[in-house]
Amino acid sequence: MRRERIWEIDFVRGIAILLMIIYHFLYDLNEFLGVAIDLNTPFWRVYTRTYLLFIFVSGVSTGFSRKPLFNALRLLGFAAGISLSTYLALGDQYVRFGILHFLGVCMLLHFLLKRLEVWQLLALAAGILGLAPRIGRIKGQTGWLLPLGITYPGFRTIDYFPLFPYLAVFIMGMIAYKLYYHKGRSLFKFSWENPVITWISKNSLWIYLIHQPVILAGIFLYKYLAQ
Repeated sequence: MRRERIWEIDFVRGIAILLMIIYHFLYDLNEFLGVAIDLNTPFWRVYTRTYLLFIFVSGVSTGFSRKPLFNALRLLGFAAGISLSTYLALGDQYVRFGILHFLGVCMLLHFLLKRLEVWQLLALAAGILGLAPRIGRIKGQTGWLLPLGITYPGFRTIDYFPLFPYLAVFIMGMIAYKLYYHKGRSLFKFSWENPVITWISKNSLWIYLIHQPVILAGIFLYKYLAQ
């Protein structure tokens, strides 16, 4: 039986993707065209936290997945490709444990976490948030501990989402699924469903993978033509 899509999940994920594209576009304009855009203001620091919505919705959506292992391994495969391509392009700033690495690992952990009761998940999420600042202050001598949030001197990367603290956000999405969304219907009596936003949500992985190459190609083409 085909499951009907839940509009607010698509809406939040679609909007989060759009906000990400806008930010990356402005960042690339600043970085590669020298357009004076200050992205370090309080507004933009809050704006960039919209990725938390994406992680939360991923925690909800994993509960609906019919092929969770396949989806997790696919994400990790794409993540490995991103690590390789950014290593070749950026050197030591390459992506080691970015958003796709993080979500792929979360989907694997989901097999264990879904067995826990809601109160146990809440306690685990609170523990992760409580420990995250302390773990973040630890400095190791290897990159193998990066998934936990333990970095090493001189560590640099353009994309980093360690399990401490972000796994707590994914778990909150799992809790939302357990409490309500397992019923397979919207939380609201009204609908703001939009076909464009729904399409973006359904294709969010592919959009994430191609949006930066497309933006950069456009910028470099503009620079070439403007010479």
